[in-house]
This record gives sequence, structure tokens and C-alpha cells, in this order.
Amino acid sequence: MKKLLIASAVTASLLGTSAAFAAEEVNVYSYRQPFLIEPMFDAFTEETGIKVNVKFAKQGMAEKVKQEGEYSPADVLLTVDISRLKDLVNHDVVQPVQSDVIDQNVPEQFRDSEDKWVALTTRARAVYSSRERVGKLGDDFDYLDLAKPEWKGKICTRSGKHPYNVSLVSAIIENHGEATAKEWLKGVKANLARKPQGNDRAQVKAIKEGLCDVSLGNSYYLGKMLNDEEQKAWAEAVYINYPGQNAHGTQVNVSGMAMAKYAPNKENALKLMEFLTSDKAQHMYAEVNFEEPVKPGIEKSELVASWGEYKHDPMPLEAIADNYSKSVKLLDEVQFDL
Repeated sequence: MKKLLIASAVTASLLGTSAAFAAEEVNVYSYRQPFLIEPMFDAFTEETGIKVNVKFAKQGMAEKVKQEGEYSPADVLLTVDISRLKDLVNHDVVQPVQSDVIDQNVPEQFRDSEDKWVALTTRARAVYSSRERVGKLGDDFDYLDLAKPEWKGKICTRSGKHPYNVSLVSAIIENHGEATAKEWLKGVKANLARKPQGNDRAQVKAIKEGLCDVSLGNSYYLGKMLNDEEQKAWAEAVYINYPGQNAHGTQVNVSGMAMAKYAPNKENALKLMEFLTSDKAQHMYAEVNFEEPVKPGIEKSELVASWGEYKHDPMPLEAIADNYSKSVKLLDEVQFDL
């Protein structure tokens, strides 16, 4: 009786209802905002008849699912950045998924070696530059160039410890070693126009306002800003640049998914995961989110394609995740955010 009461309480607090889920449902915990993923879920329901229940979270997903344990109603976990996918694995709240469909749709670089997570989209860690004061950066431009004295007082960025930036530092460690990464962080910090703050869009706004000339930012934000009347002028004030074209290539990260360890609707969860790697869902991701599909052969949106082709850094995402703790340590050592 006590176990039943606990299970009911957990379900009610997380999904707003104490009613049991129907057999033809699947429950998703997501870091992604509703408007980004609901079109895919609606299409899945229309195709399969399986209803998708979503609980949106801003932080602490791994901890929440861990606390719920075997009583968790979660079937599928959606998140962004390889570090957060690995966090789910490290908290032991996911299970391996064997699927020929997923293996055929998603290249090996974007799947976990133990089948515990799968990427859905990619996004570049780009550099935005002022159209007025800098212009377009060439193919010779690399992330390491941001540490050069010529950029002193001209760089804006969000917190170095945000997962997007930690992943970039991890990629630099993988490509150049810890010593070079540390010196790079020192150089970038010395070149900052202001203390790290805000999100990626706030840095583009700062470029528009003349506070800095270049910034780090994920590529899809350009599409979001261009489609926001308030932010359109910010986006129109910058060029998007893909560093490393004559070196290792541009660092890419992902949004991704995993199956919860105690998924109560395992079969439906697998159907949803396979659907999200399908042509239909991958195309919708491209059009709605301004991200790049992981499935080969699915075209980018017309807007994203207009920003130009670029070479991806081919390093496995797991290599970035493996360097994560080293990156955080280096950021602390150079006091990047202070």
C-alpha cells in the first residue's frame, strides 16, 4: 500500500494528474521548449494513435528521474548538449535501446557506443561578427584566433560554464591538448569586452549595440532571431561564421534522446524514438528549429542553407563528454567567469 501511494504521488506531482496512463500513451520529460517539439509529437500521434504526454523541465532532469526511481512515469528523455546526455547515463536513469531503424537513420558518430542515447539534431558552435565593424570572417579563422591580441576588448560570451561553452572547451582539449586549451581560455578572457553574462542571443544584441564585435553562439539562434520582430535587427547586424574550415572543422553539438530506465511504456517509447529519427520528423526539426538533421539526405531549411556549407569537426561526441570535467577544471583555474 505504501509503495502504491508513493507511485501515485510521484505521478501526480510531475504530470499534474493522478490518473493512470492509458496503454496507447508515451510520457516524455523534456528540456526542449514546447513549440520546438510539439509539431513532431502531433505528427507521431496522427500516424500511430499514441498520445504523447510531456513534462517540461528547465533543469535537474537526471536528478528528478533518479529520485523517482522505479515509480517514474518517464518513458523518453529529451535534452540538449552531449554533456546532458552523458549526465543521464552517469545518473543511471536510462537503458540501452537496440533498434535497426535508429542505427540506419543516425550515423555512428551521433550514437552512444552502448546505445544509451541518440542524437536528433546538430547545431554549430558558431562565431558571430559585426557586419559594420568586422565583416565576414574567412575560412582561415579558427576558434584559437579568439585568443589573439587583436580581439582585445571585442569579445562577448555567455558563462564559460554553460554546457555549450564547456563542450567547445572539451573539443579544443581533444584537438589541441589541455595546455593549449588553458592558454586559449586565458587569452579569450583577456579579450572579453565584459564579464560573461546572458545567453547566446544577448551576445548578438551586444554586438548590435556596439559593446563588442564578435561572440560565440549556437547557429540555430540566428534563425530564431530573424523570426522574432524584436530581435530581427540584432540578427541583421551580424554575420554567422563557421570556424576551423582549414583546420579541424566547426565544433557541433546535438539535441538528443534516451529511453528512461524504468519506462512503463517501453514499446511506445521505442516507436516514438524511431519516429523522431524518420524522414518526416527530421524534416520538421529542420524547418521548425533551424537545426540540422542527423539523418543523412534530409535537407536543411532554406534559411539555414543560405548561411553556407561548412565542414564539421568529425570527432565523436563521446570524446567531448569525456573531456567535460577537464574543461570545468580549466575554467575554474583561469577564473573565466570572474
